[in-house]
Amino acid sequence: MVRLVHTADWQLGMRRHFLTAGPQDRFSQDRLDAVAAIGRLADEVGAAGILVAGDVFDDNQVDRQTVLRAVDVLRGFPDIPVLLLPGNHDPLDAGSVFRRPEFLDACPPQVHVLTDSSPFELADGVEVVGAPWPVKRPVQNPALEVLADLGPTTGIRILLAHGGVDEVGGDFDQTGVLPLATLEAAVREQRVSYLALGDRHSATEVGTTGRIWYPGAPEPTAYVEEDPGRALVVELGPDRIEVERRQVGRWTFRQRVFDVGGSEDLAAVLRWLDEPADKPHTIAKLALRGTLSLADRARLEAALDDAATTYAALESWTRHEDLTTTPDQDDLDAMEVGGFVAEAVTELRELAAGSGEDAQTAGDALALLYRTVVGR
Repeated sequence: MVRLVHTADWQLGMRRHFLTAGPQDRFSQDRLDAVAAIGRLADEVGAAGILVAGDVFDDNQVDRQTVLRAVDVLRGFPDIPVLLLPGNHDPLDAGSVFRRPEFLDACPPQVHVLTDSSPFELADGVEVVGAPWPVKRPVQNPALEVLADLGPTTGIRILLAHGGVDEVGGDFDQTGVLPLATLEAAVREQRVSYLALGDRHSATEVGTTGRIWYPGAPEPTAYVEEDPGRALVVELGPDRIEVERRQVGRWTFRQRVFDVGGSEDLAAVLRWLDEPADKPHTIAKLALRGTLSLADRARLEAALDDAATTYAALESWTRHEDLTTTPDQDDLDAMEVGGFVAEAVTELRELAAGSGEDAQTAGDALALLYRTVVGR
């Protein structure tokens, strides 16, 4: 039996367009902290090695500081082999980050970049065969050629590969897709004991063999990811395997579409906004459909203003947004306006009762006027 930690898709240096400077700095640091947690996890479980199945860096052009900070984290890993596989984000081309002096000069000796498919002996009777990406968009996934050359083994052989699987939808790059039938055949024929995959950012068991896995990204990167923030602890033998998902990340992406028609529906929206215990590490996307009074719209806007400050990022899900504002008599009484302002309110109210862009603009203007006059 051998125990190892399987991880992938660190994508260090990643930037998110919806993050301002402060949250982006937290996002970058926490990705490094999640990598450090993987090292501590390997030490805790007594792993024989750490396998990183591609996309260590977000691209080959990451800045020097990102490379040096990554290497500094790797120096804190336990003294066991750490195998890094170049993936589609950081392929082993002429400009590879793994060929840069700041990486080569500072990299600790237990960290090995798999530059070809030569077997790496992880432990007695345990070998790892890598399928590094030579370019960002190869004609086919490099793992297919590697698999074709492998014969049956009586020991434990792990294939470290990167790319999507055709039977698994979702969050992976569509270049270099792997056929599930080919992967499962390699397991059945005892050419491979475990396929350590990367590219899909959600922790996922693939197929029915129990020996093909994605660990997911150690920190989430997008709303569509189902189970990110993980690393896998794998205990592996010729006839036995146990895989445990372990939490290493702290960020959360969440999104929701609400249908609203009054104060009770709005209360559900406000509860949802208040739910996260760690808002500085939460990114949210929200859309509302329906109609609110001016008073409820003012409550909503105030809550959104607060959330935009406390969350790492709060996005409007424009594609699903369809919110109109219709004043009721209580709204008009509360505003207590007269003269030309009252005339403007009447005109805006008529426009807001219609449809299209003008109605939306009129509703927004009424909501702003209400908040200005009533003060909430």
